[in-house]
Amino acid sequence: MLARIAQCRLVVVIRSPTSADALDVGRVLLAAGVQVLEVTGTTPDACGVLAALRREASAEVLLGVGSIRSVDDARRADDVGADFLVSPGSPGALIEAMLATGRLVLPGVFTATEVMHARAVGARALKLFPAHLLGPDGLQALLGPFPGVAFVPTGGIAPDQVGRWLDAGALAVGVGGGLAPPTLHGDSAAAALTARVQEVLDELAKLSNTQI
Repeated sequence: MLARIAQCRLVVVIRSPTSADALDVGRVLLAAGVQVLEVTGTTPDACGVLAALRREASAEVLLGVGSIRSVDDARRADDVGADFLVSPGSPGALIEAMLATGRLVLPGVFTATEVMHARAVGARALKLFPAHLLGPDGLQALLGPFPGVAFVPTGGIAPDQVGRWLDAGALAVGVGGGLAPPTLHGDSAAAALTARVQEVLDELAKLSNTQI
């Protein structure tokens, strides 16, 4: 699963005020070709949204629950079949509960100490959050003492910045509001979002071909 995320390079993060809004946005993103989608736990009935999207998405699509802050959050996400679990921080007990589900986990880290702690508990991949405060140079600095660690920077990253983060060594990049607006109003908004997503996916495909 981690290899699949690395292949896709992009995790689109939905944070909506209602479950209906999240479903609307998620359906447009999936139809546009997004392959890795996270529904934040702060979205009302996030697990219900994920379950609905799972029924509609192809088997190749990875769906995760984010903003996991408690053991109960982790269990609920596991119960609805989330492919991966994402937390904003990295308390040891929470990481252990997430790992106990057998799912891929991405605990949030920001400092070298947090990286060391999360890795010691057993996390294989880490969410760098809030990434925009460190920037790609900060990621490169962390990769110095932690070569080969799988970082997925998330938080405040615009779609046109994804390439810079990948060049800095990110496994994949999480993008929220720049590709997943909280709400969509009408067909024109859905069409505009579809065009924007496909533009970003096309750019990622060109980047992959160049690197190969």
